[in-house]
Amino acid sequence: MLTRSSLAGCWLVLLALLMPAAAVLAQSTPTTAGPASERPAQQAERAMTQPGNNAPVWREVRSGAPNYTTVQGREAGVLVQSSGDTWRRIRNGPITVYGGWLVVVVALAIAAFYLVRGPIKTHDRPTGNLVYRFSVVERWAHWTMAISFCLLAVTGLILLFGKHVLLPVIGYTLFAWLTLLGKNVHNFIGPIFIASIVVFFVIYVKDNWPSKDDLRWIASAGGLFTGEHVPSGRFNAGEKSWFWFGVVGLGIVSGVSGLVMLFPNFEQLRLTMQQAHVVHSVSGILFMAMALGHIYVGTIGIEGSYQAMRTGYVDESWAKEHHELWYDEVKKGAKRPAAGGAVPAGAAQARRDE
Repeated sequence: MLTRSSLAGCWLVLLALLMPAAAVLAQSTPTTAGPASERPAQQAERAMTQPGNNAPVWREVRSGAPNYTTVQGREAGVLVQSSGDTWRRIRNGPITVYGGWLVVVVALAIAAFYLVRGPIKTHDRPTGNLVYRFSVVERWAHWTMAISFCLLAVTGLILLFGKHVLLPVIGYTLFAWLTLLGKNVHNFIGPIFIASIVVFFVIYVKDNWPSKDDLRWIASAGGLFTGEHVPSGRFNAGEKSWFWFGVVGLGIVSGVSGLVMLFPNFEQLRLTMQQAHVVHSVSGILFMAMALGHIYVGTIGIEGSYQAMRTGYVDESWAKEHHELWYDEVKKGAKRPAAGGAVPAGAAQARRDE
């Protein structure tokens, strides 16, 4: 039969066994009453003199210093990343405000220019003779990149500005479905767009190298405002600028930053993802602003431009007025960039040189 003295002895033995383990835990596990750098005595004193003051605790938490965690991985021991709030302010502040106004102002400027200037027509009447300008491969490369870019632009605008523009109009339910669809379309179309840029570059780079003839075109802005005839090669300085600064430059920046966010499987830090998002958003907005000008010129801005990329053929008068140097080379047979030379009217459907 156990007596009081024997029970007290058992408790003493049990406490002696548990004391070393308790000391180890006290050293390895940070307390929740205050920061790890604050001693228990200091915590107790602060609790008495400053009851309810948790500032030192949150200061330690928001410092970004890693603490103890059983989850393995980079930044797994960081409870709160303060730079995330900075990223949110940049995303919802300068990027959204200035980026949104940039797209709106460019679109309004193009619309105003069209209302004042109207479509640019050739000075000479169409001859009926067609010149083969773009091959099937060139057109496929262009339209693949163009369609994928438009899908990325629309979904990107929804994701970036939808909360401010669409949500008040269509409500939370429809906006949630729309943004979910837009996110998935954006993520799956992105790699296709990157691949199309590579193909586009390989096909078109040979005709986009700068030349001395570009200086005159730049000095007169291609006659866009004056109507002056400025000879150019297969692509003028404006098209070359779009190729190098838009398709190649902004395409690479947008593509690489997008891949960083799309594949977070290489242990990117949260700060890396936030920086990639800022770069991706800024480059994407600039890309869209430049693309608006290119789309305008290639459709309703210059009469006959859309036909060139749709059918591959342009009228002889259009070729002489907009790309006279290229037309002379084709006519003389000195160069065959993609064209078979001047052909009779109606031969566009035959595509005899494809």
